[in-house]
Amino acid sequence: MPPVRTRHSTTLAVMRVSFIIPAYNEAATIGEVLDRVLAVPVDKQVIVVDDGSTDATSEIASRRDGVVVLRKANQGKGSAIRHAIGHLDGDITVIQDADLEYDPADVPALIEPIERGVADVVFGSRLNGGKPQRAYMFWHWLGNKGLSLLTGVLFNTTVSDMETGYKAFRTDLLQSLDLRRNDFTIEPEITAKVCLRKLRIYEIPISYYGRTYAEGKKITWVDGLRAVRTLLWIRLCGR
Repeated sequence: MPPVRTRHSTTLAVMRVSFIIPAYNEAATIGEVLDRVLAVPVDKQVIVVDDGSTDATSEIASRRDGVVVLRKANQGKGSAIRHAIGHLDGDITVIQDADLEYDPADVPALIEPIERGVADVVFGSRLNGGKPQRAYMFWHWLGNKGLSLLTGVLFNTTVSDMETGYKAFRTDLLQSLDLRRNDFTIEPEITAKVCLRKLRIYEIPISYYGRTYAEGKKITWVDGLRAVRTLLWIRLCGR
């Protein structure tokens, strides 16, 4: 019988959690993000993938005990995530951005449906309310709502925030998804392929401390158009 722990009077299997942290020129925030991740009360593996940073991202990450730093040429967030997949040793994998938009304190709630055995994938939704939310830039909010609506139409799902950067997976399922995208379209690719396979998807509300472009936000309207193309391509072609 596997070891168990109790949370909110519910018995849960103890699972090892692998964190994938793709990072590109995040020297200003990577240290604090890692400190918060290392403080999460779970058995963990922490992998930072430095996607060709030209600042001190790798050096700062390397100073943290227990953190694995993988370095590669700059190709994008999707490439960084795919680069880490072969190194995972946890039962659950969480994708954690290297900025401070997502709070690692939400991770225990994010992984709980997987620990309970009812979910294969959990999306942390920024659009369901119930947690602190920085007021959105309007066009980003509208784009996220529109992409989630398109996802619902194409894949018959009610996922409210398909572009969320906070996703947790059973590691074996993540490794089986045949991911191919290198850039930010890794998010719609993951969502579309999870939906195509009719995996058990759960959502929980998460905190969101969004950045402006002046503060370092990288995603743009062009990425939104690429996300639409990715959703349509996978729906029609399955890859």
